[in-house]
Amino acid sequence: MKVTKVLAAGALCAALSGFAFAQSRTETTVEDEYLSSVEDVIITELSASPEYDNKLIALQYLENAIGEGRTTPDMVAATRSLAGEGVTKKSRTNGRLMNNYPDIRKKACELLGQIGTEEAKDTLVQIIADDTEPMVVAAAVHSLGDIGINEGDEVVNAIEFAQRRYAALNPSSSLALEILFAYEKLADTVTDRAPMIESISAIAANYRFATTVRTKAYDLLRDLKAK
Repeated sequence: MKVTKVLAAGALCAALSGFAFAQSRTETTVEDEYLSSVEDVIITELSASPEYDNKLIALQYLENAIGEGRTTPDMVAATRSLAGEGVTKKSRTNGRLMNNYPDIRKKACELLGQIGTEEAKDTLVQIIADDTEPMVVAAAVHSLGDIGINEGDEVVNAIEFAQRRYAALNPSSSLALEILFAYEKLADTVTDRAPMIESISAIAANYRFATTVRTKAYDLLRDLKAK
């Protein structure tokens, strides 16, 4: 009889402990979800603000959240929006573009590389096509190399387009180097290597680029031919 009472008491304690743990976990989950939703609202409002400083603060929030693995759909949307600030999303006053913030776009492109989703890739490909700032395009190219998605050679073709455009209009050694690094990372995903090889060869032969960049191009060509 005593044993039965002891077992019953033990079972009751276990049940109460389990209930308390479940309740605590539920309360923690609800609190986390509430804090996350509040953070989403803050980031969305800051990123949509016309003020430059607010956009910087939004990027700081985003960098912390992404670094801690707390990315939400609203955060991804805010990062994509900031990547196109002044390019795909324009604000004008009396015909004057008011939100041309290349440093904001550059940082957002870097964060999209950390997010690494299909959506992030699509935004970066669009930035390569539409942006005219070499440092922003270089950040987008770098992130595309990190993400590694290249279905149907879409990404490599976009990068090759950027190489041809900037080689003709505004040669940039830093951009050319990022293009080479991205090609190197994406090489195993490429179906048709001909455009990529031609692009690398053009960099190697362009004496407007720094010697280190042209040397990297020659080395990459050698490595690709050896595969």
